Amino acid sequence: MKLLVKNNKLTIFFIILCLSHPIYAQQDSAANTAQTGTAEASRREIIQYGTETEIASLIQSLRTERADYLDNDLIALTETSRNMRVLTGVFGFFGERNKTGLEDRAIRAIKEREEEANETVQSALEYIGKLKANQAVPVILELLDTEERRYLATGFRALGLASSGDKDLADETAEFLIDYYEYREPGNDNRSIIINAIGATGSSLAVNFLSGIASNTDERIPLRIAALDALSKIGDNEGLEAVLGSINTNDPNVRAAAVAALGPFSGTEVEKAIFDGFRDSYYRTRIAAAQASRERKLASAVPYLKFRAERDEVPNVKDEAIRALGAIASDEAFEVLKSLFSERRNTDRVRILSAEMLFKNNEGRNISSLIIELDEAKTKNQTSLYNGLLKVLGETIVEGNKTDIENLARRFMQSGTIIEKSYSLDIASNNQLRGLGEQIIALTKDRNTSLAQKARRIAGVLEIVIPEE
Repeated sequence: MKLLVKNNKLTIFFIILCLSHPIYAQQDSAANTAQTGTAEASRREIIQYGTETEIASLIQSLRTERADYLDNDLIALTETSRNMRVLTGVFGFFGERNKTGLEDRAIRAIKEREEEANETVQSALEYIGKLKANQAVPVILELLDTEERRYLATGFRALGLASSGDKDLADETAEFLIDYYEYREPGNDNRSIIINAIGATGSSLAVNFLSGIASNTDERIPLRIAALDALSKIGDNEGLEAVLGSINTNDPNVRAAAVAALGPFSGTEVEKAIFDGFRDSYYRTRIAAAQASRERKLASAVPYLKFRAERDEVPNVKDEAIRALGAIASDEAFEVLKSLFSERRNTDRVRILSAEMLFKNNEGRNISSLIIELDEAKTKNQTSLYNGLLKVLGETIVEGNKTDIENLARRFMQSGTIIEKSYSLDIASNNQLRGLGEQIIALTKDRNTSLAQKARRIAGVLEIVIPEE
């Protein structure tokens, strides 16, 4: 009888425990949702009231998460702040993403530079250059006319880039910079920067000036190299003779720069010069030949690139050869990349880069082979290879049948590590995998706040409705 009573008590206890579990689960879910909302509110409070150190830390977190949902809050912050660390942090964060919204504040920082920290003005100029904001050209010209040496280098760079989107403005800027180079005293260090800025304008008016520097064997080597790079950026055929003429020079650095400059040009002589570049004993010239092949998508260079990717003793040459094969993207190039990727005796570096070039440039065809190698790397504890291939998968967009990559993402979402779950969200976003809605919603309640926030952002991108708690 006592045993029966005891068993009944145990039964009742387990029934209560099972009934109460969903309640606790709901409470935990609600707590996670509230935690995510509280975290976002806390971040907005940091922007409003935080110290420069706290704001800098927040910006770094946003950079790591690739998050943009606080951009408007940061723009509003810059309008009222003159804190150097805050402004340089926000300008840098927006500039690296080519994000608009701070142009007026940057122009104001340049105009009112006496009231701003030197670093703030420098970062404002860099931001203007990256955004190619041509409305800032007049204020940059005014700044350079003052010849304030602390701003010259950054100002020249910003001016060349900012003027590049408008032909008339680019021509006027090129003339201004040539005049500055020839008749003012910018200093030796700034001469190369001015030449680079002239190239950034893209103005053909500068070709004769640049050709003269590139062809002058008595000129300083850094200036000749800068002129060759500028001629390449402009890409006017009038400058080709100066580039070809520099290929046979004795200086290996000028030779490498000349081969690298061939990218935008065409013709039999150009191709011959590129092929000769692959045979140069100076490794930078071989790198330049691969880069020129990539820029021109030179299919006839595939045999040379294959040889370099497989056998060159310099890892950087192998890298550039593999990148060129990816850009060329012909059937022959893909076969080489497939061989480099699938050969397990190759270094992790070669296999990861080959996978990136192969699967990103062939619309993710045969993605199952990448998944097989990913699982093999995990089984053998090849951490570097595994992480590299995982990153490739996270960035690959598969056209056509997405079953394999969807199944992988689902597996990661259900039972993966934090890193795997994060990449699974990238896979879902890049490939528009709305069929993973249930799993993505589950991740919005994850205990890891950053992962939960990312899942919410991805759900928004995919227009997946998160149920109200």
